[in-house]
Amino acid sequence: MESYTIGQAARLLGVSSDTARRWADADRFPTRREGNRRIVDGPDLAAFCVEVAQEAAEDEDTPYTSARNAFPGIVTAIKLGSVGAQVEVQAGPHRVVSLLTREAVEELGLEVGMRATARVKSTSVFIDRT
Repeated sequence: MESYTIGQAARLLGVSSDTARRWADADRFPTRREGNRRIVDGPDLAAFCVEVAQEAAEDEDTPYTSARNAFPGIVTAIKLGSVGAQVEVQAGPHRVVSLLTREAVEELGLEVGMRATARVKSTSVFIDRT
């Protein structure tokens, strides 16, 4: 079974190590000690990740959509062409790039620095083991 340090768990959860420690101290997920390190077992961390994602979804005013992979973030770059456009969104540690029409960018009023959510729906998803 794979296990993670609090720092690794924090990175996977997208929060600081202090936040992950506070959650563990509040018994939001179980940890154990190996020497002077706190360890989280993989299945426990996976269940907690799902719980945190569900809590976040309940807190949002999520529009009705069939795209389940939502990456809320901030627009970091917009490149406009005569017909097409490229929009970059930094969503936590993830950089999401979308190619769309210039008209769509203008209708949405997208500008660098504004909040936006990149939604991804794909028929092919690849997962690499890290």
